[in-house]
Amino acid sequence: MAKITAGVATSHVPAIGAAIDLSKTEQPYWQPVFKGYEYVKAWIKEQKPDVIFLVYNDHATAFDMNMIPTFAIGCAPEFKPADEGWGARPVPTVKGHPQLAAHITQSLIQDNFDLTIINKMDVDHGLTVPLSLVFGQVEEWPCLIIPFAVNVVLYPPPSGQRCYDLGKALRKAIESFPEDLKVQVWGTGGMSHQLQGARAGLINKAFDNDFLDRIIDKADELAQVPHINYVREAGSEGIELVMWLIMRGALNDEVELKHRFYHVPASNTAVGHLVLENKPS
Repeated sequence: MAKITAGVATSHVPAIGAAIDLSKTEQPYWQPVFKGYEYVKAWIKEQKPDVIFLVYNDHATAFDMNMIPTFAIGCAPEFKPADEGWGARPVPTVKGHPQLAAHITQSLIQDNFDLTIINKMDVDHGLTVPLSLVFGQVEEWPCLIIPFAVNVVLYPPPSGQRCYDLGKALRKAIESFPEDLKVQVWGTGGMSHQLQGARAGLINKAFDNDFLDRIIDKADELAQVPHINYVREAGSEGIELVMWLIMRGALNDEVELKHRFYHVPASNTAVGHLVLENKPS
């Protein structure tokens, strides 16, 4: 049977992707950011996952204000890097796992989570930047990837509790798949940031670090935090953090913290990163 072995959480700042693509990772401004990902780059080589279920949000690339599904799962054999206005990132095409994606879709829908099934979709920096941070610049991504897009752009986004519960249903779905696979679940986005208005540039280190503390072993409490708290404390884009709760819900109740990283700033945001391994249930 398929088995979830670990979870990864990371910000997906677009400027980080540009720094990688333009060979700026050794510049003094960017060095501290990329130093925080040295651990995960070595760790992933030892883990060798077969599939990554990657939770992210689209940034008006595959979807726009005319149509944004709350939860959308990529069921295609491949997903090309999106052109976000300045050409597609020079990264490999994402190879999917349609059989596992279809199995997850069936299971989640039967567990009363309504999903939008996507059979053709380009993927933007929300998905490709985390892959670049963990795998580096490669000819091909070393494993298959199932994109899972969450609406955290247009009101109303899903609640933290809904995301956490979806993660638990995702665990059930993956672990009932009959093929022997090592699966990781990644939650991306955040941390505190606001891109517009009078509070543009907002960063709340206290909120971010409290979130990093609580998602490890108090995620059930964290899931109950209402949207207004994210907006008030972490900025309008801080709501992206609910996607981390899908990752945490998919893991066992007890996890081992392998790595934690927090840095300010990268562009105009805070960067957060966790590596969690499942303890036996």
